[in-house]
Amino acid sequence: GLFVTDYFTRTPRKLSPFRSFASIELFHFHIPEDTVIAVWNLITFKEQGGTFGDQCPDRSITVYFRSGAPSVINPLHTHFPRDTAVPGSFALTLTWTLPNRTTGVFNVTSPLPGDWFLAAHLPKDEGKISVKRCPVLTVLLVQGLYEECQYLFQPQLIVQRLVNIAVLYPGYITEQSMAPHNRSCLYKVFVPSYTSRVLVEVLRCRGAEGCPLWLRVRAKAPPLHNSTALDCREHAPCQLALDLPFWQHWYYVLVEKHPGVLGTVSFQVTVQLTDCSRPSLARPPFLPSSASMNMPHSFGSVGGLALGDSPSPTSPNGTKHPVPIPTALPTGERCWPIRPTLRNELDTFSVHFYIFFGPNVSVPPDRPAVFVINLLPVLDSGGVLNLELRLNVSSLRGENVTVFGCLNHEVPLASGDNASVTCETESLAGFLLSVNATASLSRLRIPYPQTGSWYLSLRSLCATEHGFEPCINVTAEVYLRAYLSPCINDCGIYGQCKLLRTNNYLYAACECKAGWNGWGCTDNAEAFSYGFQLLSTLLLCLSNVMFVPPVAIAVRSHYLLEAAVYIFTMFFSTFYHACDQPGIVVFCIMEYDVLQFCDFLGSLMSVWVTVIAMARLQPVVKQASAGSERAGMKGTHPDGCPAAPQVLYLLGAMLLSMALQMDRHGLWNLLGPSLFALGIMAVAWTARTIRRRHCYPPTWKRWAFYLCPGALIAAAAVLLYAFVETEENYFYIHSIWHLLIAGSVGFLLPPRAKPSGRLGPLPRRKGCGYQLCVNEQEELGLVDPAVASINSICTS
Repeated sequence: GLFVTDYFTRTPRKLSPFRSFASIELFHFHIPEDTVIAVWNLITFKEQGGTFGDQCPDRSITVYFRSGAPSVINPLHTHFPRDTAVPGSFALTLTWTLPNRTTGVFNVTSPLPGDWFLAAHLPKDEGKISVKRCPVLTVLLVQGLYEECQYLFQPQLIVQRLVNIAVLYPGYITEQSMAPHNRSCLYKVFVPSYTSRVLVEVLRCRGAEGCPLWLRVRAKAPPLHNSTALDCREHAPCQLALDLPFWQHWYYVLVEKHPGVLGTVSFQVTVQLTDCSRPSLARPPFLPSSASMNMPHSFGSVGGLALGDSPSPTSPNGTKHPVPIPTALPTGERCWPIRPTLRNELDTFSVHFYIFFGPNVSVPPDRPAVFVINLLPVLDSGGVLNLELRLNVSSLRGENVTVFGCLNHEVPLASGDNASVTCETESLAGFLLSVNATASLSRLRIPYPQTGSWYLSLRSLCATEHGFEPCINVTAEVYLRAYLSPCINDCGIYGQCKLLRTNNYLYAACECKAGWNGWGCTDNAEAFSYGFQLLSTLLLCLSNVMFVPPVAIAVRSHYLLEAAVYIFTMFFSTFYHACDQPGIVVFCIMEYDVLQFCDFLGSLMSVWVTVIAMARLQPVVKQASAGSERAGMKGTHPDGCPAAPQVLYLLGAMLLSMALQMDRHGLWNLLGPSLFALGIMAVAWTARTIRRRHCYPPTWKRWAFYLCPGALIAAAAVLLYAFVETEENYFYIHSIWHLLIAGSVGFLLPPRAKPSGRLGPLPRRKGCGYQLCVNEQEELGLVDPAVASINSICTS
């Protein structure tokens, strides 16, 4: 045949350590029909600081593959919620072959057409906090100086598909002659709804060694080596029958030679479809018009023409219209009326399926009740399909009745007594539910269900000594509820259901907290107790009381603006941590985003005002202003009252607010204003040192008892926060961080300047509405006492 190659690629994405399904990277592909091979090229490379990360460690990368819906993965081996069905998927672990790049290949022969999903992630981090919940300037500095290793993953898909595969029409014979150089012939036939059986037959097979052919049949994709097969040399006639085929799908028929056969083999192939709505007859041959040749539903429908009513079609080239082969179904094996459900969309992944004349369903004793639930392609595969059965015990009239429910994808499984009990056949497997007088409630949850038609078959059977038998004159009543939800039980009280997006595909996943894990945040193996949650909340909140001493020192030293900033920081840090707790001990007085913004702003403003206060700018500006006046220069405030500190306080508040609004977790947006404040302090201290020709502050007591201890406490807090704090000890270490930072402020805040008793206030000058006294002979000997009388100025 003729092959066509298609190529698909996706943008590289940064992988994250696995914490929950919300931390994985999901990739969506679409494989076309008639694909014989799909090859995924998995490219992974490292980056560090915009360059190749040759020094980055080799971390294993796990990739999951699944057809029809995203993979339901569980790399941490947590417990799933009760009544949850876990669909399978294939996992692949990539190993590094080069220092900064590796490539993996994953081949799928004859893949199922439609949507395919790839999920990739890094191993779980061992406790280190990667996103700081309370980012402080110094910690951001440590993080910014270290370039993080990034692991990027890019999948590429190459598919090879066949073009112009021969189509078999039910009831027609196709003649074929296989040349010596050909090994096989591939056909496909469309199976419409309400088909209970597919019969493929090879006729008039002639070859050098009888009929040296293999007959293989598979649904949706070309057959594989393990598909349903039949050796035509050992079976005469060569007939392969498939019961309960998938509805509204293509079935592929492969006829291939035995190994070693060199001669030409001629044969005929025909397909018969049995319509379960007419169990005594085969589906009549029907050839659609040329305008509808590419429409699969045109090959037949329920209630089609019977054999005697069918028109005489014009036989296409290479086919003959044979005499129909009568195929009767076994006793009791026929299809039953299927009741549709009404789809009511409430929100994204929030869909209720209502039953006409429901939700109470009557299950008669002589036949099953069958319902269909249609999930839209792609749109509904990112949620959870929920099914609930509740038996009305009063309707049993004292009989030992059990109602079995069988949920199957793409075909109802409601034939035979055993099928209703086991819900599986040789080629099909569904989900079994059962309710009786003892257990009257049954639930089923299917995360990330495959889209298409889901069929629920309900059948009532009575328990006897010999097993289950059909009931007599007992109609059971069942309450049926089917709905689609984003997450299982909305992730409970210890989780948050998040709506995620990858390109144009939406899906939902739980993000757990307080040590809870699992797909629905129901695994409490590592969960925090209520006492631990209460203790951690109290530690994080009450540790902010350490700001009370700095506030008292600031008020005593007449630093009223600084005291107001410390009170603001203490208040919002307390209530932010009370609202930021992962458990149920949570108290929010405002919206979380408002509390977070105020906490970050207060923390950075505390650093800003403390450093500006340490710079002691007002005396420097006033002395510079006085010198300017003596020189006849106009460099002061219009009223003669310099206000440089107030201007810097206001400027810092505006700049920090802008930086937090741009990027609350950014490094340089927050680091810039703080470095600017430190630069101002350095310039002010250097100016004093040069002017006085003596190191500032000049006294050893100020360095030994205040500046050095404060700097050491602040440095210890930074190191503790940056290198010791983990997820496990966050509540303890971060509380100690609050204590140390608040304590360092109390040491670093300078004392207020006291006026000297030797000089009285000068007469008030005109043009200023208040009197301002400044004394450069600061507490604890910040200036040389010998020049105190010269530098002491009292002006207004």
